[in-house]
Amino acid sequence: MSEYHTPVMLQECMEGLDIKKDGTYVDVTFGGGGHSREILKRLGEGGTLLAFDQDADAQQNLIDDERFVFVDQNFRYLKNFSRLHGAIPADGILADLGVSSYQFDQAERGFSIRFDAELDMRMNQLGELTAKDVVNNYTAAELHRIFGVYGEIQNAKSLAETIVTARLNAPIVTIADLKNAISNRIPRGKENKYLAQVFQALRIEVNQELEALKEFLIQSAEVLAVGGRLVVMSYHSLEDRLVKNFIAKGKFSGEVEKDLYGNDNKPFAAVSRGAITASEDEIKNNNRARSAKLRIAVKK
Repeated sequence: MSEYHTPVMLQECMEGLDIKKDGTYVDVTFGGGGHSREILKRLGEGGTLLAFDQDADAQQNLIDDERFVFVDQNFRYLKNFSRLHGAIPADGILADLGVSSYQFDQAERGFSIRFDAELDMRMNQLGELTAKDVVNNYTAAELHRIFGVYGEIQNAKSLAETIVTARLNAPIVTIADLKNAISNRIPRGKENKYLAQVFQALRIEVNQELEALKEFLIQSAEVLAVGGRLVVMSYHSLEDRLVKNFIAKGKFSGEVEKDLYGNDNKPFAAVSRGAITASEDEIKNNNRARSAKLRIAVKK
């Protein structure tokens, strides 16, 4: 499991969940099972843990425990499968967003700029859309949108036009093909950061990550019991902004809506003041923790 993914802020996540011995919990990003194993350690015989993961590779880490149920689905289907497995109302839901260390280290998955492989980036290997499809088939306007919004790239428009021009000569199939096609657009001295933004944008588009996150957050309010905890860890500003806004306002943009009596109409109250970040010691031992932001809320 440790080779798959080292859990970030493990103790902070457990404290955030405030685990009851006989409670019902949902880990919507099972991955290597690190967080799930820690939850099970804290549960008694009457406790239940439901875990989600859409990546078939995660199934090599399944836990042999009667209290553990695995669902091989994206967490955007939280409510349906929680109902199916009797996990409503839940006492706590944990989400550790983003790509696992294991996924980054599998060259053939196409997530990392460190390797050359076909442009894939699917978290669910049964999904139809790949990064190769996006790069070769999207219009310049569509590419401009995803690089600008999801990658927060300043020269997104010229980057999109460069890709559209390059693919006229030959399809852009591999990571090396893409790097070569856009080499003139990459700022000198900032190669890794720029390419990471390009890859982030493509990955978010391929996996519909922000749409799935919005659906998950809305459903989490319907699945949790009153007093139940929502614990979400994100790794880039786009995810964190959605989580922060939903906890603060019950929606993703605009102001908090009021009910007939003038009370704030939102399902959660923040437990943590602002985002919790990893300690310096943890960051030294696990570089992935550097960008992690943890937010904790309680269902009202």
